[in-house]
Amino acid sequence: MAVLWRLSALCGAQGGRALLLRTPVIRPAHVSAFLQDPPTPGWCGTQYIHLSPSRHAGSKAASLHWTSERVVSVLLLGLLPAAYMSPCSAIDYSLAATLTLHSHWGLGQVVTDYVPGAVTQKAAKAGVLALSALTFAGLCYFNYNDVGICKAVAMLWRL
Repeated sequence: MAVLWRLSALCGAQGGRALLLRTPVIRPAHVSAFLQDPPTPGWCGTQYIHLSPSRHAGSKAASLHWTSERVVSVLLLGLLPAAYMSPCSAIDYSLAATLTLHSHWGLGQVVTDYVPGAVTQKAAKAGVLALSALTFAGLCYFNYNDVGICKAVAMLWRL
C-alpha cells in the first residue's frame, strides 16, 4: 500500500487566494504507480505527493534502507514499553543499538537536507558517523560497567 497526501487547493473569488487542504489517501502501490490525475490549470486541482518509495524508482538498496528505517522505528515503539516493564541487559543493548541507529539515520538526513556543497556534506556525514560510533560505544560501556539504560532512566524518574 502506498500512502499519498492529496493537496487540494480550493480557489475562491477573493483575489486569487487559495486554501490548501491535506488529506491522506491510501491506494495499493500497483494502482498508484500508474494512476495520474488530469492536469488542471492554475492553483485549483489536486496533486499527489508520494511518501513511500515506488518499486519502479530508485535502487533496491534505497528501498531496503527506507524499509529498515521504518522497522527500527517500530522496534523502538515495542522496546520502550518493554524496557519499562522488564528492564534487563538484553533490552539495554537493544535500546543502545536501535536508539543509535535511529538517531544516526535522522542526523544523516538533516545533513543531506541542510548542508550545502559536496565536500562539506561529506565531512559532516563523517562527523555524524564518528558521533554515532562514539554514542554506541558509550552506551555499551554504560550498560556493561554501570546500571544500564533502563535502570538509569528509572532512577532519573524517581528524582
